[in-house]
Amino acid sequence: MPKPKPSVQKVVLAYSGGLDTSVIVPWLKENYGCEVVCFCADVGQGDEDLSKLEGKALASGASQFIVHDMREELAADYLLPMMKAGAVYEHKYLLGTSAARPLIAKHLVDVAHETGADAIAHGATGKGNDQVRFELTVMALDPRLTVIAPWREWEIRSREDAIAYAAKYNIPVTATVKSIYSRDSNLWHLSHEGGLLEDPWNEPEEAMYQISASPENAPDEAAYVEIEFESGNPLSVNGEKLSPAKLIERLNTIGGAHGIGRADLVENRLVGMKSHGVYETPGGTILLYAHRELESLVLDRETLHYKQVIAIKYTELVYNGLWFTPLREALDAFVNTTQGPVTGTVRLKLYKGNLISAGRKSPFSLYREDFATFGQEDVYDQSDAKGFIRLFGLSLKVRALNGLPVAGMDLPKPDYSKFKRD
Repeated sequence: MPKPKPSVQKVVLAYSGGLDTSVIVPWLKENYGCEVVCFCADVGQGDEDLSKLEGKALASGASQFIVHDMREELAADYLLPMMKAGAVYEHKYLLGTSAARPLIAKHLVDVAHETGADAIAHGATGKGNDQVRFELTVMALDPRLTVIAPWREWEIRSREDAIAYAAKYNIPVTATVKSIYSRDSNLWHLSHEGGLLEDPWNEPEEAMYQISASPENAPDEAAYVEIEFESGNPLSVNGEKLSPAKLIERLNTIGGAHGIGRADLVENRLVGMKSHGVYETPGGTILLYAHRELESLVLDRETLHYKQVIAIKYTELVYNGLWFTPLREALDAFVNTTQGPVTGTVRLKLYKGNLISAGRKSPFSLYREDFATFGQEDVYDQSDAKGFIRLFGLSLKVRALNGLPVAGMDLPKPDYSKFKRD
């Protein structure tokens, strides 16, 4: 027997205005007998006017439509902390969707509290990562709320099914031709899945890309961009101070024009399967590169190398939907303690999809020309290196004197019986 549905009175639905979420509204009313509040998150997805979705939501059967502009919150509280941590999933994915989902879910919980709702609903499928990110956030912030995921319950299996359901309930659906790609867009990136990408042997078609030029079509003349940082946070682009969201938007425009930030990745989803996606992240790619360049100048070796270690764990937490966890907060605390000296300016050259370092400076620079030069014996006495090398390689010497094999090599054993210390 099917499991009985939980009793709910009012549901806050994460609403985009597309076919799926439009159909979810009457489906919730039919199957749960509940009131539906449609919540729309403005995370910089580029829609012209999200307020125009209100009429569509109400026509679909919603009792209320709420929209929140979350662009600055996304940039300041999610994207920049990820950048400072150096979070990149499997070498390529800059976590655009991963970072936005917990923020959207946080606002879903807030709206549920404001409207007196006892449940939230989302349109994520049962095969992807987003269902985990939404629901772990709700569990962390208010586990009393019931979570409804229609894709794990309903009989709708195709776009045609959804269109037929919409027609049955007179739901306004303007588009009947679906893009061959499944996309997610926000301030940080644009992702593409499906279509030709279902075969990882296929090269993505140029028509798929929407916010970045191909290297072939990018300008023949390179562009220079200067980014100023203070304590790890970007403050200005080419001398113009901008808010976090505006700064990312500006770099998206500059980077996109020069083909920066394209990534083609076969990634490991949390749910156990692999997926093939293509990402466009021009501004994020520039920021991450520039931030690393500045860190290389001002952070000591041990701190810089350990940051690279924790970046892997930080990335896993974000990708897996574990944003609202004590460990992520603790890692942020560590990262923030390292960022004080990450103050200065980085100059980059952008040319046909390439980011090229063109200069970096900081009042906290640890680089000293008089230390690095070969000619200043009063700063670095080269004769000191002999003792350092002897001690640093002591374990290697002891292994050899004990006649132990060299890893990966089958060599005759020298006669060390007459060994003399140099």
